[in-house]
Amino acid sequence: MKNNFILFILLALVTQFVQAQFTLDGEFRPRTEYRNGYGNIIAEDANAGFGLSTRVRVNAGYKIDAYTFYLSMQDVLTWGENRQLLIQDANNSFSIFQAWAEINIGNGWTTKIGRQTIDYDDQRIMGSVGWAQQARNHDAALIKYKKNKFLLDIGLAFNQDKSNISGFSSVGTDFTTAGFFTYKAMQYLYLKQKWDHFSASLLALNTTFQDLLTDGSSAGTTSDLVTIGSHIKYKKDKFSLHSNLFYQTGKRQGGVDVGAYLGSLDLNYKIAPKVGLGIGAEIISGRKDDSAAFFPLYGTNHKFNGFMDYFYVGNHANSIGLVDIHASAKFNLSKKSSLLVKALNFSGAEALASGEKSLGTEMDFVYTTKIKGAKLQVGYSHMFLSDGMYELKGVAENVAADVQNWAWVMLTIKPKFLN
Repeated sequence: MKNNFILFILLALVTQFVQAQFTLDGEFRPRTEYRNGYGNIIAEDANAGFGLSTRVRVNAGYKIDAYTFYLSMQDVLTWGENRQLLIQDANNSFSIFQAWAEINIGNGWTTKIGRQTIDYDDQRIMGSVGWAQQARNHDAALIKYKKNKFLLDIGLAFNQDKSNISGFSSVGTDFTTAGFFTYKAMQYLYLKQKWDHFSASLLALNTTFQDLLTDGSSAGTTSDLVTIGSHIKYKKDKFSLHSNLFYQTGKRQGGVDVGAYLGSLDLNYKIAPKVGLGIGAEIISGRKDDSAAFFPLYGTNHKFNGFMDYFYVGNHANSIGLVDIHASAKFNLSKKSSLLVKALNFSGAEALASGEKSLGTEMDFVYTTKIKGAKLQVGYSHMFLSDGMYELKGVAENVAADVQNWAWVMLTIKPKFLN
């Protein structure tokens, strides 16, 4: 009788497994970088940076009609970070990158709860920053609706240092983690409608920041920053158009007033089966007497304003604004390989203290090829500095290196263990 019961349980589990969709996959992504002016001007007497890192992920998904569950475990390994025979990882970079469940409510409604990536449109304001080895996630609850070509998302998040369920802790719900616009709370509404060749979206985002004292403790007050705007896209035949228009108002952390904007327009045209051309411009307002600068918050900022990351990637958070005029060409060299060439000219949306606006020109090159299920990318970028860039970055021209460049090689393998 006991054996029959165990057999019944095993058969029930197997039946449930067969009826469900279970996936197990991974990612192995080593990258080598040579940094000789990446992110900032390097001095002539400084040594160029060189390093190797690897992102490793194991992802598991489980889907039935009622819900979907997803778990992604991640570690970022810097080559040589651990001495031999080390008991534990010195870098302590292992993390649960994603852990969420999406529950099917019915009639097009679902709710997605847990640690997750949030990506919208071209990822200008909300993106997962896939280029960064650690990437970005959010602990959030989403209410989602989708019908035909319309979708609606409502997002809610609340962060604190620790959960004090008694209510008597002096810490309460304080959140003293600072930097990179880490928020205490977030609420947003996202709407998107698609047509045959056109789509438009609206994002209204409020982020609440805990104000902190100089010693890093809570000031007991908060500041709310509101970002609202739209992304539009048009694509027909060989032509496509993308545009962003966003406005920020309210207050940054510390109660700094904001009234700032971002606007962009990009045009792309495929002039031949294997050649596509692009041209575009972006303007981002900077710091003024009555306003802090615009900041694109939680977007994939490496994707914009040059791959050398001189702007809005852990830097340039409240400085003069930016005017970015760029042109690109993409060549499909074969069915498995392509070459991207991009030129970007930078200037300040406002003048520096000297009155200078010109910042420089960047050239980016990225070669991509597929090799037996893997993707290999090789990149090179070169920054040609103008007088304004030395002033902006606080590096005297006579001490700066003559060559400011960056090169990298990255291999990406995504095995599917079970699908």
